[in-house]
Amino acid sequence: MHDTRRVRLVLGVLLIAAVALITVDFRDGGSSPVRSVGAGIFGPVERVTSDVTSPVSSLFDWVTGGPSANSKISALQKANAQLRAELSSAQLSRADQAQLSSLLQLAGRGGYRIVAASVIAAGQDYANSVTLDVGSRDGVHAQETVLNGDGLVGTVTQVSRDTSTVLLATDASSVVGARMAASDQIGAVTGTGKSLSGPYLLRLRLFDGNVVLHPGQSLVTFGSVQDRPFVPGVPIGQVTQVQGNAGSLTQTALVRPFVNFTSLGIVGVVIAGPAQNPRDSVLPPGPKPVPTVTVTVTPGASGVPSAQPSARATPGG
Repeated sequence: MHDTRRVRLVLGVLLIAAVALITVDFRDGGSSPVRSVGAGIFGPVERVTSDVTSPVSSLFDWVTGGPSANSKISALQKANAQLRAELSSAQLSRADQAQLSSLLQLAGRGGYRIVAASVIAAGQDYANSVTLDVGSRDGVHAQETVLNGDGLVGTVTQVSRDTSTVLLATDASSVVGARMAASDQIGAVTGTGKSLSGPYLLRLRLFDGNVVLHPGQSLVTFGSVQDRPFVPGVPIGQVTQVQGNAGSLTQTALVRPFVNFTSLGIVGVVIAGPAQNPRDSVLPPGPKPVPTVTVTVTPGASGVPSAQPSARATPGG
């Protein structure tokens, strides 16, 4: 009780002094010497209080400052977006820039509307999949075609806000509707799984067993209903080895994909298919004729055979 009364007494004295100072100051127009004494007594208290409350008050005024605060926030957001874009561009290596340029050219020829993305992770164990740095906030959805500057990469299987998972065409569970270039023969291309040695290969099964296959023939995607999961005309690969015989129920072959799946960097997710089927217009140029040498034995004066060179083109798309 003794402490409480003392506190009350001190507060009462201070209050009376403050009222007296205000009265004197008001009467003297602010020039009284008493004002200087009061400033010396209460000034330090005011400065401490101002130092403590000023940051909080400024923050409150900045947040609730109406149009002024909104303009500051908008300016900061715009500056942040510009810095992120500059940083992303600066981080692109020469290889990535080349892949991006090639991707944009292929998408332009095919009429595909794409979202460019970078491969940021590869699938674990024996799953042929990769993770991209784009997601639903970028307009990406599941069951969309993924390609790069060389051709078909795979299809989107899972999407989060910021990332997406792509099942590669080389996975054993991948099935892609395919069409032989320069014809209407269709079939299905499946993956052969991870390659422990040698290049990745795909397996083609044509639906018409009477079709004659040749090494070097090219394949493109046949396309799906409403372009999901595959848009038409995307290059898949070239036949390297025919495994079936003409006249059998089905024709099968091994296909070397155009895409190098061991060096995926920049890819594109097709978020809108072409207005018209590009057919074979997106395919890379066909193989050039390979000169071969045939030996024709002609009798000569010396009896030695002479070799006559000739050119022969390998089968193309």
